[in-house]
Amino acid sequence: MSFGMESSGRNPQNYRQPLSLSICMMGEQIQAPTSPRDGENISITQGLPKTTDVKSGTLMGVFIPCLQNILGIIYFIRFTWIVGMAGIGESLVLVSFCGLCTFLTSISLSAIATNGAMKGGGPYYLIGRALGPEVGVSIGLCFFLGNAVAGALYVLGAVETFLNAVPAAGLFRETVTKVNGTTVAAPIQSPSSHDLQVYGIIVTILLCFIVFGGVKMINRVAPAFLIPVLFSVVSIFLGIFVARKNDPSDGITGLSLESFKENWSSDYQMTNSAGIPDPLGKVYWNFNALVGLFFPAVTGIMAGSNRSASLKDTQRSIPIGTLAATLTTTALYLVSVLLFGALATREKLLTDRLLTATVAWPFPALIYVGIILSTLGAALQSLTGAPRLLAAIANDDILPILNYFKVADGSEPYFATLFTAFLCIGCVIIGNLDLITPTVTMFFLLCYAGVNLSCFLLDLLDAPSWRPRWRFHHWSLSLLGASLCVVIMFLISWSFTIVSLALASLLYYYVCLRGKAGDWGDGFKSAYFQLALRSLRSLGASQVHPKNWYPIPLIFCRPWGKLPENVPCHPKLADFANCMKKKGRGMSIFVSILDGDYHERVEDAKSACKQLATYIDYKRCEGVAEIVVAPTMSEGFRGIVQTMGLGNLKPNIVVMRYPEIWRRENLIEIPTTFVGIINDCIDANKAVVIVKGLDEWPNEFQRQYGTIDLYWIVRDGGLMLLLSQLLLTKETFESCKIQVFCIAEEDSDAEGLKADVKKFLYDLRMQAEVIVITIKSWDTQVEGAQPDESMEAFTAAQGRIASYLGEMKAAAKSRGTTLMADGKPVSVNEQQVGKFLNTTLKLNSTILRYSRMAAVVLVSLPPPPVDHPAYFYMEYLDLLVENVPRLLIVRGYRRDVVTLFT
Repeated sequence: MSFGMESSGRNPQNYRQPLSLSICMMGEQIQAPTSPRDGENISITQGLPKTTDVKSGTLMGVFIPCLQNILGIIYFIRFTWIVGMAGIGESLVLVSFCGLCTFLTSISLSAIATNGAMKGGGPYYLIGRALGPEVGVSIGLCFFLGNAVAGALYVLGAVETFLNAVPAAGLFRETVTKVNGTTVAAPIQSPSSHDLQVYGIIVTILLCFIVFGGVKMINRVAPAFLIPVLFSVVSIFLGIFVARKNDPSDGITGLSLESFKENWSSDYQMTNSAGIPDPLGKVYWNFNALVGLFFPAVTGIMAGSNRSASLKDTQRSIPIGTLAATLTTTALYLVSVLLFGALATREKLLTDRLLTATVAWPFPALIYVGIILSTLGAALQSLTGAPRLLAAIANDDILPILNYFKVADGSEPYFATLFTAFLCIGCVIIGNLDLITPTVTMFFLLCYAGVNLSCFLLDLLDAPSWRPRWRFHHWSLSLLGASLCVVIMFLISWSFTIVSLALASLLYYYVCLRGKAGDWGDGFKSAYFQLALRSLRSLGASQVHPKNWYPIPLIFCRPWGKLPENVPCHPKLADFANCMKKKGRGMSIFVSILDGDYHERVEDAKSACKQLATYIDYKRCEGVAEIVVAPTMSEGFRGIVQTMGLGNLKPNIVVMRYPEIWRRENLIEIPTTFVGIINDCIDANKAVVIVKGLDEWPNEFQRQYGTIDLYWIVRDGGLMLLLSQLLLTKETFESCKIQVFCIAEEDSDAEGLKADVKKFLYDLRMQAEVIVITIKSWDTQVEGAQPDESMEAFTAAQGRIASYLGEMKAAAKSRGTTLMADGKPVSVNEQQVGKFLNTTLKLNSTILRYSRMAAVVLVSLPPPPVDHPAYFYMEYLDLLVENVPRLLIVRGYRRDVVTLFT
């Protein structure tokens, strides 16, 4: 409430409120953001609508504006021609078809408009908040174009009416045509297209000067335009009932059953570009084309919703006023079809473009004035609404290219008005009313389809926030309305439909590519959420089949050491996480642990989580960030490995950096923590991947050559094989080849083992070279080796272990207890320790012999021996990784991740 009052300019001191709130509100006002980002839901007009002294009710606020926009030029100068061309029967179908489309759209509009406060922007606001900023901006821009083109439509209609009423005002020769190939007594004349262009440009410029005067001036003048329209309609109906045969003009029959029967069927024929029947004309009319011509006569249902800020009761006025205007005009059109069809001959209907003025009573000349004023009023509304729509889109700060059209609150959108005027003048230069109307129809139908789809999505998802006051709606009606919009588009012109959909798609793609991120709580986000929940439930709690297994790595970001300031994660961890996904599919969970008390460090955790999420986005890695506060790293990781994830979407691989710095920087606490993490992963049945040489891990631009070597020592469910295949899917490693090294007991077993492994890899659809190393050759290699890097590391490890063991024994003797390490009793078998060291030495020597030039080496991770100090295990691993530049130490878990079967 406080923010809304501040943004609306009210003085907070005028309100009796709690002391704390009043103090907060009397403080310095904070500038509201202009774009709904970072989870904010900022309206186009920012904050609550500004209060006005006068509020409109349903009649003046919604019904009359909608009636004025719907009932316009098409009815007065084209409707009788449509009845003559389509006949009474198909005209009734035409009106019902188009009326049903707008009626269903009105129902959808009523539901969305009554689901909370509605701000400026009209249908753009509704669609954008329901379908997201990308769809909202693309359809909003199309709706803007539709309004701009509609302004040209109304201007041309007013000019054509004026030239028909005052032929002497024409600057160029009128067009004279023949009807059905025979010369009639009174040749049919239509205004020159050049006259339409000249006068249209002049009128458009004059209207733009009025628009520049401001919206207050327009609002004072606009209601006066409705009076001539209503008077014209009454005069037309009076004239229909008083008309007699050939009175007031030849071809008029009065209300005649014979004329009704003759005009019941359709009579589609060729016409010239002005719509006059001409056997040599180039335009052929059919029902589909008439849909495109007539549909603008049922548009205008958004006029009331655009004025929501000035309504007394938005929740009540918009549904009642919009639906009442839609039903009233549809009923008027249906009755007019029957009356016009029985009023005159077909020839009169087709040739007298202003038959409504001909039959009007008592003053036919006033019909021209009424038509001109009504069309100019509609043009003025279009030229007023379109710039404000464009400014509303620009103010949302989604598309940077529209920044030129931004305006401050309460200011006039002058640049947007100029741009709209240029578009309108461009359409006026076309000078042909019947060619412009299909274009307007496409843009309006796109908007109506967007409104229907918005209501369909929101109604189908039925989120807790979807509680519209308008109860008479259903998702099936919205779906039917959207389908009718698409059907009408294709009925009018499949080429225009393709072009309009392509334009909307290009705008959508452009917004996705260049637009700024925005989160308006749209229906797509709700759909994704419900789909995720449904998918999670469908997965169940049972194990995923190996064919459907995906790696879900838990990236442990806590560094062994220090990172540069403002770098929450090792830069290469994100690169490695991307290497574990096939074609980018999958999800990584980046986790970091803060030491301390949760209540004391909760704000630090939020800040660190935001920083880590930003860094993940910067590295273009699909993943989420999580921060855990715990007294120690061990306790924090133990909680993570038990609770992170939901159902079968729990992380299945723990990825962390090898602590290469622990001895160099004398970090004696690292071995205990590191070994504890590995044991926790084994107990929780999580696979483990430890990356040694992370600093040298290549990025996406550093192509690698050579081999990917696998030392497959223990069964790991095929995880090591799968990781090697995932590496090959990346451009960095796609030039590498895989080598699989296996250990055989005897030389006689080597060939059989090699054949078995090759067959196994073939069944797994994996290409790799198999190399078998026997235990005998392994021992010979180590015994015959001279003191090299491995032997030096081996000797140093023996010395450190002996020294550490001596310290343990001395401490135990002084305490009079058994050997203690890592806070628990241990049992050390010195022969077993030596065996571990020798085995590790052999493996390290083999890796250095065969894989020194490999792009990356994968080796099985030995489990920590029971009752051995963590310090000893770190010595084993240090000896294993000695002098190997890039190594992945992998341990699978108790299940297969690859399968032989299809």
